[in-house]
Amino acid sequence: MLGFLLRLLPFWVREPLLIAVGSVLGVRIMYLAVRDHDRVAAGLGVVFLVFTAIRVHTVVRALRARRSPSPAAPEDGAAVDAAAQAQAQAQPQLQAQPQPQPPLQAQPQDQAGTEPRPIPETPEKEHNAWAQAVAAVAVFGAIAAVLWAAPRFMPSDDNSPRPASCSDGEHEELPKAYKKTPQPVTGEELCKALNRPDLAELLGTPGETATTASGTSNTAPLTDGKVAQPEAEVAFDTYTVNVSATYNKMSTDQYVKLMKFGNERDIKTLTVLGRPAVLSSDHTMKIEINLGSDGSGGPVGQGPLARTLSVSFERDDRGGYYDITVWSTSGALPDDSALLGIAEKVLPTLHGRAVR
Repeated sequence: MLGFLLRLLPFWVREPLLIAVGSVLGVRIMYLAVRDHDRVAAGLGVVFLVFTAIRVHTVVRALRARRSPSPAAPEDGAAVDAAAQAQAQAQPQLQAQPQPQPPLQAQPQDQAGTEPRPIPETPEKEHNAWAQAVAAVAVFGAIAAVLWAAPRFMPSDDNSPRPASCSDGEHEELPKAYKKTPQPVTGEELCKALNRPDLAELLGTPGETATTASGTSNTAPLTDGKVAQPEAEVAFDTYTVNVSATYNKMSTDQYVKLMKFGNERDIKTLTVLGRPAVLSSDHTMKIEINLGSDGSGGPVGQGPLARTLSVSFERDDRGGYYDITVWSTSGALPDDSALLGIAEKVLPTLHGRAVR
């Protein structure tokens, strides 16, 4: 079907079109072949370039033929005109010899024989071949340029990994502790606030894509389900970030004393968003699970070191805090400025007690 449509096009449109398409495809395929070291693509690119060279040669020959037409055509035309005039002059003489006619009748025939031949109409001037060729090349060159640049400015449908999204927890039934807590956030809200497009950049690893993102609306351990503690977690290849909110009546000073009593180290108090805050470090827990025939698990061990920033809900520090924790499987940690940047970006987006 495409070949039939191409044959319907005029010569000075079809040939420039084939040259433009063949050159663009040939150069593009050759570029990809050199970049990817693909011999098959290189051979295909050579085929397109050779095809284009043949079409260019055809157009050049046609242009030369139009510039210097063959002189045989005008000579043949002059001979035909001379023969026609001789025949027209001889015809009256032959008609006058066999039968004598009155002299008055010979005059119209002589006049008819000497009448000038009608001048043929001048053919219409053809369109400039160069203008047609240049116009066709310009149009299809612009189309080729758009097709060439489109993948750079339009989203491509490749198999590149997409950022993980938070699950929809609208129908999740919240524990009773959330109903007794004034304006609590949920795990889903924490996940949406934490799963920011610039989170990897805040961690110092721009270009990474979140692999998992989740949020849960749980309660704090050892509280008999009476203290709401939602949390969210977003994981990258390098770091994992966890944000939780604990709705208890513990102030930051009391929390610092509890940290010093435990195993936390590198404790540093500071102010974040005008609220009391504290930085601390502690090891995560490492749990080994055996998927063999017995299905038993190994002992709970010590995992990599984690860095936590705890920020009070309110400026007057009446109880409750957010924990922003970062760790990695390799044990490496980002600077404390990454935790401060996450807190300054994430916490103001939360509703309720987070903005007081």
